[in-house]
Amino acid sequence: MTALRIPPPPDEAARVTARAGALLEAPAGSAPTATASTSQVRLLLVPEQHDGVNLRTLAGSLGTTAPAASRLCARLQTTGFVERVPGAADRREVRLGLGGSGRSFRAQLRARRQERAGEVPAAVPSARRGSLLEGLEAFCATAAPRILGHEAAAVPAPAARRNGR
Repeated sequence: MTALRIPPPPDEAARVTARAGALLEAPAGSAPTATASTSQVRLLLVPEQHDGVNLRTLAGSLGTTAPAASRLCARLQTTGFVERVPGAADRREVRLGLGGSGRSFRAQLRARRQERAGEVPAAVPSARRGSLLEGLEAFCATAAPRILGHEAAAVPAPAARRNGR
């Protein structure tokens, strides 16, 4: 007899998703984030989503005020993590992008996240790994347009991957 499975409510899925994100972001012993605060790491990820972001957009993405975001950028600019460039259309507007140190740091952060994210599915019992994969694919397909504003082309369709296409 197959048990009837009731889907969890959206707030429960949101709680588990937030917990999973926090676990992936948690500092590790050799984490490169030891040189940057959580706010600084968040700031370094915004230009990835909005290349050449202006200060107002950055502040909105970080959930802070423009003066606070400006101070954070000033600290990161002194280390070469962030570069400020005058806007092309309006010279009063300042656009922000990653400097060489910021790009290098972000690459290290991504590599660490990828490594940590890869360790978890390998530890999940093989009988449950398919369900994990399907859930993560559904999350990515739904989240990408809402969070990044575009489709997640980097996540292949489940059937295509399983059939080797």
